[in-house]
Amino acid sequence: MERGMMEEQHQMLSKRKLRVCVATCNRADYSKLAPIMFGIKAHPESFEMEVVVLGSHLIDDYGNTFRMIEQDDFDVGSKLHTIVRGEDEAAMVESVGLALVKLPDVLQRLCPDILVVHGDRFDALALATAAALMNIRILHLEGGEVSGTIDDSIRHAISKLAHYHACCTRSAEQHLISMCEDHSRILMAGCPSYDKLLSPRKNNHMDTIHSWLGDSVQENQYIVALQHPVTTDIQNSIKIYSLMLDALTSFNKKTLILFPNIDAGSKEMVRVMRKKGIEQHPNFRAVKHVPFDQFIQLVAHAGCMIGNSSCGVREAGAFGTPVINLGSRQTGRETGENVLHVRDADTHNKIYHALELQFGKRYPCSKIYGDGNAVPRILKFLRNIKLDEPLQKSFCFPPVKGAFFQDIDHILETQSALAVDLGGTNLRIAIVCMRGKIVRKYCKPNPKTYESRIQLILSMCNDAIRDAVRLNCRILGVGVSTGGRVNPQEGVILHSTKLIQEWSSVDLRTPLSNELHLPVWLDNDGNCAALAEKKFGHGQGVENFVTIITGTGIGGGIVQHHELVHGSTFCAGELGHIMVSLDGPECMCGSHGCIEAYASGMALQREAKRLHDEDLLKVEGLEVKKVEAVGAAHLISAARLGNSRAQAVLKTASTALGVGVVNMLHMVNPSLVILSGVLASHYQSPVQDIISQRALVSSQGIKVVTSDLEEPALLGAASMVLDYSTRRIS
Repeated sequence: MERGMMEEQHQMLSKRKLRVCVATCNRADYSKLAPIMFGIKAHPESFEMEVVVLGSHLIDDYGNTFRMIEQDDFDVGSKLHTIVRGEDEAAMVESVGLALVKLPDVLQRLCPDILVVHGDRFDALALATAAALMNIRILHLEGGEVSGTIDDSIRHAISKLAHYHACCTRSAEQHLISMCEDHSRILMAGCPSYDKLLSPRKNNHMDTIHSWLGDSVQENQYIVALQHPVTTDIQNSIKIYSLMLDALTSFNKKTLILFPNIDAGSKEMVRVMRKKGIEQHPNFRAVKHVPFDQFIQLVAHAGCMIGNSSCGVREAGAFGTPVINLGSRQTGRETGENVLHVRDADTHNKIYHALELQFGKRYPCSKIYGDGNAVPRILKFLRNIKLDEPLQKSFCFPPVKGAFFQDIDHILETQSALAVDLGGTNLRIAIVCMRGKIVRKYCKPNPKTYESRIQLILSMCNDAIRDAVRLNCRILGVGVSTGGRVNPQEGVILHSTKLIQEWSSVDLRTPLSNELHLPVWLDNDGNCAALAEKKFGHGQGVENFVTIITGTGIGGGIVQHHELVHGSTFCAGELGHIMVSLDGPECMCGSHGCIEAYASGMALQREAKRLHDEDLLKVEGLEVKKVEAVGAAHLISAARLGNSRAQAVLKTASTALGVGVVNMLHMVNPSLVILSGVLASHYQSPVQDIISQRALVSSQGIKVVTSDLEEPALLGAASMVLDYSTRRIS
């Protein structure tokens, strides 16, 4: 049944549209994201798309480039002003912080299935961090690449946060695998911008060249310059920028120069440019932004491109445009033969000489970064994402030879609790490991006096502790389950049941802790049964449930919001003493009509004895020996064999318990009822029927299950120790 529900849920998830949020931070990443956005928009049957714009897109000094997104006819769902001006290291950090403050509201409102984020910018790191912390799947574009500066660290950090990867080259794919990313979640797609670069283009490039550089400029006779600051070496990048401007001025060719990005150091670079009068120089056209389509045309037909933009080592190769890469910003990038590197320079002569070597050349077109089919691959990859798969990503770490490690199975088996169960007849003690396995159990008759009982508990506990050493079990503490009303905070038994004599107003924690030198916890047997289910049974992971013990008496425990409910005077969960009749049989508590007076083992034994004494328990197939005490088992056997009187007694008992459970459903509204004890299997079906007949409609679907635990009292006592240990260790 559970498997069928999972399959049905999977089918529902696979049928609905995938909600994709595309977040763009600047003009550069939009050039890579736009082809994917057009692809998603072209398939409304498969995708719902939301567009979030932030970062330098919204800054006038950088061209207000969000307008080109709107011009491409995309609906911008959210615009977040996240840039703190200053263009220094502190401003970058503050911008990340501002983005992290604003993004949660947007992502919570959009509730996407997946966030698509590109590259290695600090804005993208904020996006990935917010999405990861909000349990939103992330597809990272262009991860695994290597370059200089802080961008490398940011790119790899985003890759570790991302759940899926669309990379551009085989080397990048291998880098991601080396970073322990799951190979099955890596797509070798190619660069999305290449889909546009390698598609047939309109032959209007001369109009573009003339509009930006003047009517007299011809193709291959101008330079495109774009240099960004290197955030890990700002002073050196400013020096290289200044030398580049000097070399370009001396080279005396028409040059389109773009302003640097918003990274730390850009303000100083702009000052250098203005100090040299570049904006007024007749050979230069200084601009903040060029639309990507036109920019690519300008790069494709330039005599040379110079600077440290990734466009130079990536997109320019698709046209064979000669490139001069300056400084360390692109160190490690895969490049074609069209790229000439100038790593450092002390004068502009080296850069000038590189211009002489490169200007006007044409190189073979390079397809290192793509073949023009990235978008179809990425869309197919998105369609195949299974939303019912675990969100927590796993890493494929290589085996480490000779490393020291602790095996969790060893820890779970050896860290153990000493569990004590004080019943009306027997005193039982067990060594219980972290998994809930009872390693060893001890049982002796429960003495009738306080002194004898305490001495026996201590003696049996000491025997168990000695055995635990031999069994390689480390005892973390002692948990005690006992009948009656208990103050677990003080470790005091307030009132005992009539079955355990001299056991009221007893401080049990102090003598056990002093003698055994271990922490001690205690609670009543009903609450312990609930704790056992919470840690080891049907209650694992269930927020609200009720456990009912059906044994000699009727007891239980209530778990609400994953916590055991004790009540103001520690009598919450005394389910056996819920009254279901005003004039019913007398209960051991002194009242009349309690569930326990109808449905407990003692009540059934009383009725069985009455029928037997009246010679009404007889039925073919049932033999009661004269020396044998008549009990609940005989009553149940007689009912199964067709004895109508026995059947009537059991029906009354089942109805009383069922009505009590319905009252519990209406009071605390649990999502699950667990029946524990020797009578649980007999009562499960009748109680479920009573719920369906008598409960409010909203509660009729609540399930009643029988416990699978053989020793709920001992396991519950142990869980008080083991849960505390887990919290303390972690």
